[in-house]
Amino acid sequence: MPLLARRAALQAALALPALGAQAQGRWPQRPVRLVVPYAPGGGTDVFARALAEGLRPVLGQTVTVENRSGGNGVVGNEFVARAERDGSVFLVDTGSFSLNPHVVPNLSFSPLRDFTHVSLLSRFPLMMTVANNQPFGDVRSLVAAAKAAPRSIGFGTSDAAISLAGNLFARLAGVEMVEVTYRGAAPMLNDLIAGHLPVGWNSTVAALPHIQAGRLRAFGVTMAERSALLPEVPTLQEAGVPGYEFAGWYAMAAPAGLDPAIAEAMWSAIQAALQEPNIRQRLAAIGADLKPLGPAGFTALLREEDARWQQFRRDGLLGRAG
Repeated sequence: MPLLARRAALQAALALPALGAQAQGRWPQRPVRLVVPYAPGGGTDVFARALAEGLRPVLGQTVTVENRSGGNGVVGNEFVARAERDGSVFLVDTGSFSLNPHVVPNLSFSPLRDFTHVSLLSRFPLMMTVANNQPFGDVRSLVAAAKAAPRSIGFGTSDAAISLAGNLFARLAGVEMVEVTYRGAAPMLNDLIAGHLPVGWNSTVAALPHIQAGRLRAFGVTMAERSALLPEVPTLQEAGVPGYEFAGWYAMAAPAGLDPAIAEAMWSAIQAALQEPNIRQRLAAIGADLKPLGPAGFTALLREEDARWQQFRRDGLLGRAG
């Protein structure tokens, strides 16, 4: 179906019943903001900007990305939790959205209680990356160096989920490393590329361009299977860390109390946007596995992950938040 015809059909489908004084007639009547709770240039930011581009013709409205970084994503999360419930503000976040309640003391919101769950957008592997100026050539030699000199090697992280990936590696590899936390992937990558930081944990989205350009080395991916984008890079299990498996994800949420019809309409728009060949190609090229879930599926995932993090907490596997 041509784009204009598809847009017309989708906009007809998005015409909602009366939603009260705040949303008379068709949604969206106002520009839509996608809040990214991390600094510009990181994986979440890259994903959100591609998604915004895909949503604009579907919604027939301006869709912008707004970065509100700080507190391991907490600043942006709090902003969205308190935002208007008229379908003009949405959150695009990582797995840290579900993890933060277990690593951030006195969190003022609950991902399960204080948000409307719109969509799990994509899953993706995380990746261990190493600065070019470091002497170790693979995971085994890195582990040997870390065992020979405990706490002499630092690793960078930029959100709670990536922090867990790094701390889980240290625990399963039996090494003591020093975590260095950043406000976003971009500043962490800058230090890593400059050689100021030995090791960094990244989303594939954020790290891939630098690996392809030779600015960083990839030592391992966190999922049980190799990435199709970097098939030569082993999984961390293959690289010598038995039992290691971890996946990241991107998702969309909105303030609690959003009209369910708007959440379903945005879910429909997301599905349409992710089917656009150019958007799909761009996101696939940065490692995004585009198998989205709707509101009910995302809520179920959050409940499963909440139970998983509680078990990790009991097992002592959760690192500190940045």
